Amino acid sequence: MKKNMSSYDKLTRLGLSILLLVFYYKQVLTGTLGIIALFLALLLTITSLIGFCPFYKILGIDTLKTKDK
Repeated sequence: MKKNMSSYDKLTRLGLSILLLVFYYKQVLTGTLGIIALFLALLLTITSLIGFCPFYKILGIDTLKTKDK
């Protein structure tokens, strides 16, 4: 599995994940929408930690800049 996310991408995903968790904790997002928010927060956290996004792979997006050898 080749990494395809830049550090900016990872930080953005982690920030959004934290924001969703705060919204759920403060009960801004409740019920079914809250469950979806928790699932999305988990998905964003996992993809940012491993540095690979399967949706980027499907769409052919690669935000990771590699140095030419």
